[in-house]
Parts: sequence; C-alpha cells; structure tokens
Amino acid sequence: MKSILSINFIRFIPIVFSIGILISIFFYPGGNIHDNSQIGYSFTHNFLSDLGGYQSHSGEVNFISSFFFAFSLFLFGFAGIAFLFIPQIFKEDKINYFLALVGSAFFMLGSFFFAGVGLTPHDLFMDEHIFFALNAFRFLIPASFLYLIVLYRSHADKFFSLVLFFLLVSTFAYVIYQLSGGNPMEDMNEMIKQATIQKLIVMVNIFCVFFISFAFSQQLKRSN
Repeated sequence: MKSILSINFIRFIPIVFSIGILISIFFYPGGNIHDNSQIGYSFTHNFLSDLGGYQSHSGEVNFISSFFFAFSLFLFGFAGIAFLFIPQIFKEDKINYFLALVGSAFFMLGSFFFAGVGLTPHDLFMDEHIFFALNAFRFLIPASFLYLIVLYRSHADKFFSLVLFFLLVSTFAYVIYQLSGGNPMEDMNEMIKQATIQKLIVMVNIFCVFFISFAFSQQLKRSN
C-alpha cells in the first residue's frame, strides 16, 4: 500500500510543480538581471530563481510569484521522502534492492536541496540559494545512475531505462556546463544562454521523473 501511494505521489509531483511554476510566471511583475524595465517573465531572459525573489528585478514586491515558486519546490522534499518507499518493490532481488536504497537516498538529498532553493530567495540569501541550486542537480547524477542499473535489471520495459539514461546524460552535461559556463551577471548573452538551458534541464527532469513512476508501477505489478 505504501509503495502504491509513493508511486502515485511521485507521479503527482511533476504535475503540481508545473502548474505552480506556470502560476508563478503569470504573476511575476517583471525585470531581469540586466533590464529592470522588462514587462513580465521571459523564458530566455529570466532564471527560474527570479520567480522566488522577495522583490522582482523591476523592484516590485514579488509575494504571489515567490509563494507559488517556494511551494512548488518545497513539494520536492516530500517527493524525496516518497522515494524511500520505492526500494520495497525491488526487494525480490537483493542487488536491485540495495542499489535502489542508495539511489533513493541520493534522490531524497537532491529533492531536499531543490526545496532549499525555494526556501532561500536569491535576493535575501544569495550564498545559500546558490549552494542549494548548484548541488541539487549533482545529487541526481548518482541517483539516476543507480536507478538506471536497477531498471535495466528489473522487469520494467527497457524504454524506461532509456528514459533514465537520457536523464543521467542530460543532468551530467548540465552540471559540467554549470562548472564551465560564464558569469550571467556580467554578460547578457551568457544570461540568456544559461536561463534557457536551465529551463530545458528542469523540463527534462520533470518529464523523466513522471515517466519512471510508470516503471515503478509496472515493476510492482510484475513482482506481485
């Protein structure tokens, strides 16, 4: 029963997150790092973190947008907890069970760090915000790698292994880009590039987490 609820919750989180972010975007007053006169939110000129600031870059109070942003990311903390119940569906294979346990621990840490991003507005707690934002994706690399092995060795369709492989490669490439990219505060073109890539990797993560929840459902049915 706990496994079923956890799977449904993991499937539910990407949907609620997407809705929350869209609402946050709708209410964002405007402005970006280099242009405080910009009206509203821009996919290419704003980072997702802009939604969570106490004030927007235009100088206006950003309460509604920041509330939905923080709420959406805070839910990821609960998704991490839900992942702790997933290894139970792989318990018939000791190796898969162990790998899933460790993978779930990394997913939980990554989820908690995403929650930390939402709870530390960039304009109030810049250092803490950057710390959470940089490391959240890094925890997903070992988590994705371990679950890739688990799904490949399990009863789930190999399509789901490909989904996790895509998540692993995409996240790894993004982390490398984070380490080697320029400073968006100093260069508008760099800001546009980083803001766009950030949203693409977030969408990849949302879709992949949603899809692998079906792999868990499939494994649960086939193991019963």
